[in-house]
Amino acid sequence: MAFREDLGGGPRRPQQKNVLGGALALCSAAPRTGFYRDGCCHTGPDDQGVHTVCAVMTEAFLSFSKARGNDLSTPRPEYDFPGLKPGDRWCLCAARWREALLANAAPKVILAATNARTLGIVELDDLKAHAADLN
Repeated sequence: MAFREDLGGGPRRPQQKNVLGGALALCSAAPRTGFYRDGCCHTGPDDQGVHTVCAVMTEAFLSFSKARGNDLSTPRPEYDFPGLKPGDRWCLCAARWREALLANAAPKVILAATNARTLGIVELDDLKAHAADLN
């Protein structure tokens, strides 16, 4: 099993797969994303929200998320959270991305950096239809 070093000097994790079957790619180092804040959309048993979709933030999605009670655009220094802006990449909860899809507010996704675990919640065809990294 392949291992990768996390960006924060934290513990090494087994390499997880992306939705296309390849190695999970980096989603974002700036801002540092992921449930484990290692830059990747890794997941594990402690990730109750399944933060596995690497999405490219849009104003429409940020507004949608804020209206649903999850303000991702306001900085929260106490949590070392810079606040997101359009164009930032962020590991979203798969169920929230699906909810945004149904409301026509889903942001583009980076398939190479979207964890295969997402496929238990979101259809691959829906992800591909919103892919920023296909062709």
